[in-house]
Amino acid sequence: MFLREPKSAYLTKSQGDYTLDDYYQIPDDMRVELIDGVIYDMTAPTSAHQLIAGFIYSKLLGHVLEKKGECLPMISPLDVQLDCDNKTMVQPDVIIVCGRDKIISRCVYGAPDFVIEVLSKSTKKKDSVIKLQKYMDAGVREYWMIDPERKTVVVYDFENEEYPVIYGFDAEIPVRIWNGECRISFPELYEYIRFLYEQKK
Repeated sequence: MFLREPKSAYLTKSQGDYTLDDYYQIPDDMRVELIDGVIYDMTAPTSAHQLIAGFIYSKLLGHVLEKKGECLPMISPLDVQLDCDNKTMVQPDVIIVCGRDKIISRCVYGAPDFVIEVLSKSTKKKDSVIKLQKYMDAGVREYWMIDPERKTVVVYDFENEEYPVIYGFDAEIPVRIWNGECRISFPELYEYIRFLYEQKK
């Protein structure tokens, strides 16, 4: 059985010096993100993570198809060349892109309008500090951070420069870039994944 070389075989530079050329040298089955020249490892997502992201993506897509909207929801794994430079390539969990000219064959080139990250123990700091700042600076209009462990959703409305709003899994949360025409029912989502919370540890 063939075993691929470890990531360390491809990561020979100092953190901060990596570029897209290095990023593309890493095999596709080794998921990483490149942020300001730093390579971040991405561990396999949990079942809850995938079910949450898939549920929300399906609701966003359903809304677009029903309304015949121009915006396109997309789900990871998907490269986003956030700053349109050669030092950053991220893979948000769910995005909405309203400018279709940003969608090219290899990636989304530029900032999505809407981003969701489903937090995990290994990504919480990166998603809530480093990527929060990157998304805001790049021009993302709305950013949701979903914490399955705490059953909370933190919503940043960058477009209107409002303070973040914290919701529980008992809320229906409006998608602000669509003026609340689409709402994600977290009680419905929780019922969908309740069995995971009821399992014995």
